[in-house]
Amino acid sequence: MSQNSTRLPKEPIDRLTKAFGRFLQIESAAGLVLLASAVFAVALSNSLWSLPYLDFWETDIGLRVGAFEFSRSLKHWINDGLMTLFFFVVALELKREIVLGELRDPRLATLSLAGALGGMAAPAGLYLLLAGGGAGAHGWGVVMATDTAFVIGCLALLGSRAPLSLRLFLLSLAIFDDVGAIMFVAIGYSGAIDWRPLLVAGAGFAVVLLMARLGVRALALYFLVGAAIWLAIDSSGIHATLTGVALGLMTPARGWVTDERLRAILDRVLARPAGDTWSGDTAERGDLRRAGVAARETLSPIEQLELMLHPWVAFAILPIFALANAGVRVGSAPIDPAVVTAVIAGLAIGKPLGIFTLSWLAVRLRLAVRPPSLTWPMLAAGGVLTGIGFTMALFIAELAFEPVLLVSAKIGILAASVVAGAAGLLSLYLLSRREKRL
Repeated sequence: MSQNSTRLPKEPIDRLTKAFGRFLQIESAAGLVLLASAVFAVALSNSLWSLPYLDFWETDIGLRVGAFEFSRSLKHWINDGLMTLFFFVVALELKREIVLGELRDPRLATLSLAGALGGMAAPAGLYLLLAGGGAGAHGWGVVMATDTAFVIGCLALLGSRAPLSLRLFLLSLAIFDDVGAIMFVAIGYSGAIDWRPLLVAGAGFAVVLLMARLGVRALALYFLVGAAIWLAIDSSGIHATLTGVALGLMTPARGWVTDERLRAILDRVLARPAGDTWSGDTAERGDLRRAGVAARETLSPIEQLELMLHPWVAFAILPIFALANAGVRVGSAPIDPAVVTAVIAGLAIGKPLGIFTLSWLAVRLRLAVRPPSLTWPMLAAGGVLTGIGFTMALFIAELAFEPVLLVSAKIGILAASVVAGAAGLLSLYLLSRREKRL
């Protein structure tokens, strides 16, 4: 049997789709697209087209049927709707790592969790210390989270200079970080709670569990119920993106079809004699269709959804979010030095300090274990990269600040992200060179 006969037939469009597929698999590509979107947003916000550009995101979009009207601004649909999918994928990644990945070892998971807790508490405390009791004190949540796409992009630029253990530590820490941040958002930045829609949301979650117990595998039905839950939580006053976290953590991490059963089904198909035996209502066609279902369902729902949604999140949702939120019109509002300083210090100093301190303490108390290839200097240098708060920081800033302070917060976020990215890359590069010489 030739090697070509084991591949799918080629089509002219494959030249384009394969090149595009290779681009999507480049880890730094998502960070570059996100960076380009942020630069474009800042440039356009300070150009002759700034007012039309900023006003565009405030366009109302909704549904009206008789007296009933459900309308939100385009920015609201992006920040609360599309970002729900982002948090859904983050929660999927977290559960996969805990059930199937590196975080199956409780002591390794504890190291990342301890680092994440330190990376949330220390910057929030430093922010409150510097912001004092001023008007910007409510923005403590802005400095708590890490931008996963930018951190992974920076590590990809370093290539083999960044050990795999550092990549796994920072990735799992960033996931814990983002999930923790959205929990704090739900608690600290939600409005008055209406319990009636929450009861509807609770019923929706119960329906999801029942569907999973009954063996329903139609993803469209789960997305439909998820949309209903989102609408209920959005109406309750709690931030609707929490829906994505909850549904992601509820997603099964095990495949429906075992490897052994898949092999048995494929062996039955391969046992059929070659020829035109698949047409008509025959047992052969039934075996072929069963093999297709088995091949798909050997992957767990978590893995299926990650493969489906990750490119959309990385190359569509996050860049659109940056276009809608990263625009800072300099001079549109007075700059508050306290807010700018507190945001920069919280992200660029507080996060790496908190991550290193609590990670070291967890290992010292023997609650966690540090991989031998992840030295303390390497962990400290990698922790500097977590000061790139960009996406999550902008997301929380939109909730925490009034327009008069939002410009100051965005300037602080952009400045801190640049400082943390440059300092982290330089530190890791110099450290890897030194360790290579030793």
